[in-house]
Amino acid sequence: MLRSTSQLLGHRLTALDGEIGHVKDFYFDDKEWAVRYVIVKTGSWLSDRQVLISPRSVGRIDDAGKVILVNLTRKQVEGSPVIDTQKPISRQYEELYHQHYGYPYYWAGNGLWGMTDIPMWSPFPVLVPAVTDLDSGKTANNAESHLRSINEVKGYHLQAQDGTIGQLCDFMIDEKTWAISRLTIETGHWYAGKKVFLLPKHIDRFSYEDATISVNLTLDDISGTAKNEVAHLGSVNE
Repeated sequence: MLRSTSQLLGHRLTALDGEIGHVKDFYFDDKEWAVRYVIVKTGSWLSDRQVLISPRSVGRIDDAGKVILVNLTRKQVEGSPVIDTQKPISRQYEELYHQHYGYPYYWAGNGLWGMTDIPMWSPFPVLVPAVTDLDSGKTANNAESHLRSINEVKGYHLQAQDGTIGQLCDFMIDEKTWAISRLTIETGHWYAGKKVFLLPKHIDRFSYEDATISVNLTLDDISGTAKNEVAHLGSVNE
C-alpha cells in the first residue's frame, strides 16, 4: 500500500505507555530513496522537543484515528540523542541514535535496511560500534549521510531535458518498506495543471543550492506521448 507523506503530517504517535507527539516532517535518503526517520514534535511532557522515530519501531498506522503506533516507551524516546533539525543530520549522530535503540545500521548491508529490505527490528541485542562522544569526530563509519527533510524539498522545481515540469508537492511511500515509490509533481500550464507521478529512477540529481531537481526525461516523455517506459508513471487529475 502506498501512502502520501503529506497525509501523514499531523498524525499522533502513540508509544506503549502514552502519546509521544505528532508528525512534523520526515528525513528521506536521497541516495537509496527511503524514508529513514519520522520527525516528531513532542508535547509538553518533553518540553516540545523534536525527536526522531525510525520506521523500525512503527507497528501500525490507524488512518481513522490518525494515529501511528510505535513499539517504544516514552522513557526510550526521552533518552534518545538530542537532535537539531536546523542542521544536517550527520552519520555520527545516526550511529549514536542506533546505539541508543539497539538498531542495526541501515547502511551496513546490501538491503534497503541493511541486511533486509524492510525495516525489521529484533529485540535481541545488536552489536554496533560504540560511539561515546558526538564532538570527537571519530566515527565507525565516515560515509556521508544522505538525509534530507521532505518539507524542505517540497516546492522544488523539476527540470526536464527540455523545460520545466512543475513543482514537487509530495512523496508516495510503500507502507511495508518505507521506500519512496513515486514523487508527485504539480505541473504548470503545459500539462493543463495535472499532477503526474515520477519514479525515483528518473531523478538525476538534487540541486539544494538552486532548489531544483534534474530529471532524465523530456516533456513529451512525461506527458505520455512517447511510447516508452514512462507509460507506467501514471497521472491523476486532482
